[in-house]
Amino acid sequence: MNGLPILELQYVFVLSGFPRHTFVQPVEYTRLLVALRTPGRSIVVEGPSGIGKTTAVENAISEAGISDRVLSLSARKSDDLQIIHELPAQLPFGTVLIDDFHRLDDPSKHAIADLMKTLADEGAAHSKLIVLGITNAGQSLISFGKDLANRIEVIPFEANPEYKVEELLKKGEQALNVAINVAGDIARDSQGSFYLAQMLAYHACIRAQVLKTESRFRTTEESYESVKGHVMTMLSRSFHDTALAFARGTKLRREGRAPYLHLLYWLSQSKSWSINCEREADRHPQQRGSVSQVVTKGFLKDLIDSSDDIQRVLYFDSISGTLVVQDPQFVFYVRNISWPKFADEVGFVSLEFPSRYDFALSFAGSDRDIAEALFASLQEHELEVFYDRNEQHRILAADVEEYLAPIYTSDAQLVICILGPDYPKRVWTKFESDHFKQRFKTGEVIPIVLSTAPLGVFDSAAAVGHIAWDRSCDFKRQVETTTEVLVQKCRHLRVRARREAEPGAASDRPHKAAAVA
Repeated sequence: MNGLPILELQYVFVLSGFPRHTFVQPVEYTRLLVALRTPGRSIVVEGPSGIGKTTAVENAISEAGISDRVLSLSARKSDDLQIIHELPAQLPFGTVLIDDFHRLDDPSKHAIADLMKTLADEGAAHSKLIVLGITNAGQSLISFGKDLANRIEVIPFEANPEYKVEELLKKGEQALNVAINVAGDIARDSQGSFYLAQMLAYHACIRAQVLKTESRFRTTEESYESVKGHVMTMLSRSFHDTALAFARGTKLRREGRAPYLHLLYWLSQSKSWSINCEREADRHPQQRGSVSQVVTKGFLKDLIDSSDDIQRVLYFDSISGTLVVQDPQFVFYVRNISWPKFADEVGFVSLEFPSRYDFALSFAGSDRDIAEALFASLQEHELEVFYDRNEQHRILAADVEEYLAPIYTSDAQLVICILGPDYPKRVWTKFESDHFKQRFKTGEVIPIVLSTAPLGVFDSAAAVGHIAWDRSCDFKRQVETTTEVLVQKCRHLRVRARREAEPGAASDRPHKAAAVA
């Protein structure tokens, strides 16, 4: 024998509990230790799941010699919530650790913020609060107490540097008396997560039949692709249906711009395992409207709150607009799925959007009621629609003609012109129509002709199919039927574009204008 203690695999590369044999101090560990020893100063430890926050805090508490005086609570446990609510009335309470702080309701967060301020102002040595939460948990807490910023210690845990992950793997190899041949791949693919490194190393050892400390040193011979494939098969059983349910949203809009699917994809690419939804939407103009809609109207939060499975893996902070992954295994899963195959399975007609907008609305002010109703209805179908009032903040201080011209010329796949009696009389409608009139012959302009405006007034519109709108008929019903036609038109164009993009499709296929009946 080599003199090493015999350790079983599950106690070396740990999937739950404290990793006694593979614990590595994160970069911020020393700062955390000093903050624990500072009387009266409460601590916020924030960062993505799986990078070692809880493990580091537990170890630092033990090293500081206060583990026997710490009450550990979790915002996920209903019994603990009652204790958390009563904390302000329980002074002195020693040291209290609140995990998953971000899951508390707003009144509870506000009460915790006030309590932290009180403890700091009094320099209280008898009580200390430590809260653990997702990225930006500290900022969220400070929003409930603006003068709290200088009274607490906010310690952000970022993704661990690769050399720290390598240190963890080396400790495990030494404990098992092996060299894991794919350790470099594991360190890279863990992307700073101690948990993912533990999980991948655990399964690499399982496949190599390393179940305990080896009596003789040996090097494993597994391919990393086989290890990852094994892990993905296992994770698929846990997360496939959850990812699918989130990507489809509250109701699958096959012709829409897939806002939930894109949010999930952007999340999978984020190094911090979190995204600010509005900022991300601004970076992707083709999805800006559909994503902003599901965020600002509360659809995203409602979707997450309505499903226990989704809640287990995702959290949305409506105050900061931040979407966060709560389970590091889910991060690994969505980072490594085949996204084209997954998108097909979700069921969208297409994920290729050649134009910034699906529709642009052109109308006179007297017909704004129709334009606004169609805008809202088309947005419900997760389509991108240019509507001037929705873009005022972007048009402001811009050269309006320079801003609008490309939208009506080419940035919108289709132009909806609402032709009422005032349309020919307005300067801006003339400007807009001058930029899209050449698109009538390619079937990219859909006229909606009001009963109050004789068709003969509009020469270009007379030559193409149009939608009739009768001001004397039921308004809501006409919005619904018109929306249905417009959505069908959009779906038809998506399907045609997808077929033309398939291998073997003729590249010189003639473009046929499709009139709207």
